[in-house]
Amino acid sequence: MPIQETLIPLSGWRRKLYIIIYEADTRVGRIFDLALIAAIIASVLCVMLESVPAIQKQWGAQLRVLDWFFTILFTVEYILRLVCVHKPLRYAKSFFGVIDLLAILPLYLGLFIPESRFLVDIRILRLLRMFRILKLSRHLGEARQLRRALLASSRKITVFLTTVIMLVIILGTLMYVIEGPEHGYTSIPTSIYWAIVTLTTVGFGDITPKTPLGQALASLVMITGYGIIAVPTGIVTAEIARGGPRPGDNNSATRLCPHCFTEGHDWDARFCKHCGGQLPRPSKGEVS
Repeated sequence: MPIQETLIPLSGWRRKLYIIIYEADTRVGRIFDLALIAAIIASVLCVMLESVPAIQKQWGAQLRVLDWFFTILFTVEYILRLVCVHKPLRYAKSFFGVIDLLAILPLYLGLFIPESRFLVDIRILRLLRMFRILKLSRHLGEARQLRRALLASSRKITVFLTTVIMLVIILGTLMYVIEGPEHGYTSIPTSIYWAIVTLTTVGFGDITPKTPLGQALASLVMITGYGIIAVPTGIVTAEIARGGPRPGDNNSATRLCPHCFTEGHDWDARFCKHCGGQLPRPSKGEVS
């Protein structure tokens, strides 16, 4: 990709639109984002209320109209987000780009699969933007630290989960042999399901052992479950303590690069520290 292509600054109406939509530290940007949050919450509430039979019977038509209103609103917003950036496809493939698309697809799919329209509740994930809008970006440092800890402990957790899977298979098979179909353990997969429910201390109680030997095995599984639950927590906690915060984790700036869509740039930065693309600067008086 030619470097000149990435350094072309936004100008004119696209630049103004970019500042409104993406810059949470500008006055107009904050107003836009707060209005967007209100619309997201209202749209999710509409879907939730529509699933209540009594409310759906009396207000179903009105709620359906509101569903379409918000979906069309978010569709227009999604298109504007693509229009005002240099690389629309790159934004479409980013995390927030995918979430924005998933927020509008279910209602359109509902024209063909009626039940799928209730999946619009996934747009609640768009509230993750509140970290930027409400000046909570300093907490993103803790999120980065947690993510690093999870990645660092992924191998240990994989080994742990593999061991648990083997354990529940063995325990489920033993319970199938001990109790048998006459006591509800109709197959080895069913017995494995019981072992998972018991080992995780969920205890639905839909299948219970009846013989003394089966009850003794169940007691052992329950006690083992208490010890197993603490293992992944300890692994991740150790990685968090070992890693600690890094420089830049508590960066409070919310400027977003229009080229690679990464945040955390200082207000006096002219170029993105990740891709080198030129950063648009708000006009004087736009920053609040």
